[in-house]
Amino acid sequence: MNTLIVINPNSSRTVTDGIDTAIEPLRSFGIPIRCLTLAEGPPSIESQRQADRTIAPMLDFAEAQKDAAGYVIACFGDPGLHALRDQTGRPVVGIQEAAVMTALTLGHRFGVISILQPSIPRHLRAFGAMGVLDRLAGDRALGLGVAELADPGKSLDAMIATGKRLRDEDGADVLIMGCAGMASYREPLQEATGLPVVEPTQAAVSMALGQIQLNLSHKPQRTDHA
Repeated sequence: MNTLIVINPNSSRTVTDGIDTAIEPLRSFGIPIRCLTLAEGPPSIESQRQADRTIAPMLDFAEAQKDAAGYVIACFGDPGLHALRDQTGRPVVGIQEAAVMTALTLGHRFGVISILQPSIPRHLRAFGAMGVLDRLAGDRALGLGVAELADPGKSLDAMIATGKRLRDEDGADVLIMGCAGMASYREPLQEATGLPVVEPTQAAVSMALGQIQLNLSHKPQRTDHA
């Protein structure tokens, strides 16, 4: 049990490859990281229904990874986060939760760049449950699906324009990329907006590595002297 398992709950290997590239700098910590694609997942996760349907196969998939030291659920919306925490005592980090926690250390009001308008209500439910709505500047949709994010010609300009609206109209002083499929655009988005930009999978992997290294978990393991 020595590997951090990053699970992409949709079936897009392109998204998984983007995640794998984004977290490359974090491999220097010395803990192996393996990025996996849930073959049973939908091609993209753009609604609550699609997200919820990934939970059961994802739990089985996670359980099958016998070398797992911890898990990252790489979908903004964190489907199955609490179910997987119920299933295992190993660290489990969701990219949405980690992104928000990281953003709160980088600015006072965070803005979220989402893919489609229907994604926003489920984000708001999660932010409400986390108790951070008073720190949310805004959540704006690009109007692009997950598959379209792979095309820089369609997505990067839209992300920059949306980020600037969150900054100038909504008062955001830190931005969160609201989909794992946006991973490759963090640096140009940060440069264009002049704001810190949180890529959620990077945030979650950083958090999970720290928890593994420090033997932290939502279910602390008993020791002989406990």
